[in-house]
Amino acid sequence: MSANAESTAYRSALEVIGAVEPRVANAIRAELADQRESLKLIASENYASPATLLAMGNWFSDKYAEGTVGRRFYAGCQNVDTVEALAAEHARELFGAPYAYVQPHSGIDANLVAFWAVLADRIESPALKRAQVRHVNNLTEADWFALRRELGNQRMLGMSLDAGGHLTHGFRPNISGKMFDQRSYGTDPETGLIDYDRVAEAAREFKPLILVGGYSAYPRKVNFRILREIADSVGATFMVDMAHFAGLVAGKVFTGDFDPIPHAHIVTSTTHKSLRGPRGGLVLCGPELAEQVDRGCPMVLGGPLPQVMAAKAVALAEARRPDFVDYAERIVANAQALADGLQRRGAKLVTGGTDNHLALIDVTGYGLTGRQAEQALLDSGIVTNRNAIPQDPNGAWYTSGIRIGTPALTTRGFGTAELDATAELIHTVLSRTSPGTNADGTASKAKYVLDPGVADRVGKQASDLLTGFPLYPAIDLG
Repeated sequence: MSANAESTAYRSALEVIGAVEPRVANAIRAELADQRESLKLIASENYASPATLLAMGNWFSDKYAEGTVGRRFYAGCQNVDTVEALAAEHARELFGAPYAYVQPHSGIDANLVAFWAVLADRIESPALKRAQVRHVNNLTEADWFALRRELGNQRMLGMSLDAGGHLTHGFRPNISGKMFDQRSYGTDPETGLIDYDRVAEAAREFKPLILVGGYSAYPRKVNFRILREIADSVGATFMVDMAHFAGLVAGKVFTGDFDPIPHAHIVTSTTHKSLRGPRGGLVLCGPELAEQVDRGCPMVLGGPLPQVMAAKAVALAEARRPDFVDYAERIVANAQALADGLQRRGAKLVTGGTDNHLALIDVTGYGLTGRQAEQALLDSGIVTNRNAIPQDPNGAWYTSGIRIGTPALTTRGFGTAELDATAELIHTVLSRTSPGTNADGTASKAKYVLDPGVADRVGKQASDLLTGFPLYPAIDLG
């Protein structure tokens, strides 16, 4: 697409939108400006291509397409069939998976499809049908306990939230924590690394139906071969949530024991994050679970979003290009440069570094909570998110960590030198920030003190860094 074509497309779109609701058009313009002007280090965010973004704004949005390719509950879905089939084909070829289901609206939806597919494969259909007609919003903990017993008292073993797992891996407030009798495996308290012997011990004792691998804030590779052996030893289904590192699998950075596809029974992912596509999910599996996965709609999902499946097809096609391998390699090199730069300046990192796209700063070394650090960095033009660390003394809301990732800045063209300079900016802000106090004089976990001059100076330095790496340079909104 030519630069002129991209600018024309977006200018025209905003003109049409603005004629109906100018405040929405203005918010879209403001969002582009904000993203252009800030150092985006949120590990779960990226920048989709103009082609991917444009694929979501079209007439596919007007179609209901419940069912699967060639088996819809609505007529007139032949064009939806085309884009869904293309997205699934690209996913299968990109990851080397026998089957791909591209309808999930998000990573959580993809996980729910996988959970119910495993349950449906394992338990008697009459019990499953009885469970589906229950009104889940009104169930008490006792009701959930009874429901789990009805469905075979299913159990899940997944990584704990503070060790880097995701809330859909059995965190109690999430639906996964209601569906399953859940237990978590953590990390070694000294190293912060997964202790596979302890995982195996927990599996032998707990005997889960599903063993979950994958993470949202674990900065190291995971050996999926070992986890599959543990799952097999207790008769568990091995599921991997690769939402965060799917781009590193697609880009062949994670291979062999560290590629989940050959080892897991079922794999879920988002299509954004390191994969650099639209916000959405997908499920990969073998033929033994494909039929159950195909029932994701209406078992778990509402109607598919054809416009997002079209965008998935575009993004997955982009990820199959040779230059995506180089991109994935640079993500990891940049993350390691960022981690090394922070540690040289005195920052403490969980596990002492990174093997993937993210790092986790223990900000207690700066005397701060994660919430204080997150806001101080944002005031300085650096966008991150607070995150729990293992055995976090501040809990999941205030936290003691900051999660940082490099997929987005790598998309902008940053290299290791720029990431080292970014480490300097982060360290400057955190080392110059101090905890604030509440109105009654007690220590606050949210308020902080940062000299506005420091924030302004770092913000200017961040802006200078970004100048050489413009975001969507072909798009000029005038």
